[in-house]
Amino acid sequence: MSENIPQRNAAAYASPAPLGGTATNDAVAHDNNTVSKSKIWQVITASSVGTVIEWYDFYIFGSLAAIIGPVLFGTSGKIEDTILGTLAVFGAGFIVRPFGALFFGRIGDMIGRKYTFLLTLLIMGGATFVTGLIPSYDKIGIAAPIIVTLLRLLQGLALGGEYGGATTYVAEHSPDHKRGYYTSFIQITATAGLFLSILVIIVTRKTMGEEAFKEWGWRIPFLLSGLLVIASYYIRRKLHESPLFAKAKSEGKTSTNPLRESFVNPVNRRLVLISLFGATMGQGVVWYTGQFYAYSFMLNTLKVDLVDASLVLCAALLLATPFFVYFGSLSDRIGRKKIIMMGLLCGALFTVPIFYGLKQFAGPLTEVTAATVDATGKAVPAVMKALQPNLVAMTALVFCLVLFVTMAYGPIAAYLVELFPTKVRYTSLSLPYHIGNGVFGGFVPFIATALTLRAAASDTPFIKEHSTLAGLVYPVGIAFICWIIGTMLMKDVRNVKLIEENPSA
Repeated sequence: MSENIPQRNAAAYASPAPLGGTATNDAVAHDNNTVSKSKIWQVITASSVGTVIEWYDFYIFGSLAAIIGPVLFGTSGKIEDTILGTLAVFGAGFIVRPFGALFFGRIGDMIGRKYTFLLTLLIMGGATFVTGLIPSYDKIGIAAPIIVTLLRLLQGLALGGEYGGATTYVAEHSPDHKRGYYTSFIQITATAGLFLSILVIIVTRKTMGEEAFKEWGWRIPFLLSGLLVIASYYIRRKLHESPLFAKAKSEGKTSTNPLRESFVNPVNRRLVLISLFGATMGQGVVWYTGQFYAYSFMLNTLKVDLVDASLVLCAALLLATPFFVYFGSLSDRIGRKKIIMMGLLCGALFTVPIFYGLKQFAGPLTEVTAATVDATGKAVPAVMKALQPNLVAMTALVFCLVLFVTMAYGPIAAYLVELFPTKVRYTSLSLPYHIGNGVFGGFVPFIATALTLRAAASDTPFIKEHSTLAGLVYPVGIAFICWIIGTMLMKDVRNVKLIEENPSA
């Protein structure tokens, strides 16, 4: 059942707010509709730069899983096991994202948006920088993977607070009738962070050479994060609080217990559950399948050269990225629900055929190095490569996957923001977003890889023959279930007055 909610009438506010306003300026009635365009773009730029860096920090680990796994986790003899273990630690950062959403969401709703996402930026950047300094498994043994895991947990906590803060901050500065358009620029940051991580890795790898990069050069992308975080922190610290939160705080209307008001209150709790199982759960698996698992699939399953696979993904990302803004802006005119549901349905229907096409265009595997035995008597498996992939065709297919991502992801920030009242907005939208993306979506690479390896070891000929695509059962199933729930239960909330106590009522 779809229901368009028209824009509410509210009292006009006479005085325009400064950039974000201040929490202590009680004389000024702050209104997001009076913020100038130049100030909105300052807010978007400052928020986006920091968020891109946080996503960059988070994804360089996953992008380098095959290389840093043996260095920091040791080897068990099978490279597949090492990659799977590294992806599991990568996934551990996603598990704690909902806890970060609760912790930092509470701070953001009680103290302020700006303070909170300054804190998350520093935690994320510090953990990433230290990762680049960890000694190898050969030097400190089991301490290496333990330290890595702890740092990944810290990063997950920080990222759990970052997205809700940046999204809420931008939305509370945006005029009601263009909220989808302006918040869509925040939606680009996850893709931009992935793109930046891959670009830095390629440049570093090509500059240093393969051997040096595998030995110690992989640390450079992690260490570079320190400089990026300092620059971003300097930009963000000049911002003021959002106008709507500043108004609520000056009037004493902020929440004293955001967790209770978000998840115990039956009306708000129902909205949280619908947004999780009807939108963010499916959007999360579509995102990580179309961008991250597609990359892992090309590298680890199809054995496409890292540079070739990176070029395919980066070209597809560049071509598709403008559609985040297009679909965000379109949602201001026709509604958020239609676009999000179409993205989920396309992901459910076309993901398997597209991955089958990737497999065909990658070409046959060729043995580059024969299987042998090293000096210690340990078996060294043969090295297989896809030597003649059709990169243009593969780019077109990955572009289609990312296009589904832009449909599901572009309008979702505005949709989530408009569901919840100002006093608990940060907390309420952060939890379903990070469960949907962090748990359901973030584990796509790990679960899909595990299902693929299990299918490859099956005694059933049909399953074994199609084992490379077996991992897609998980994201396709989740996307389809979410589409059904969202189609039935989501309301098409758009262009509402955020200052109201319950904008989606």
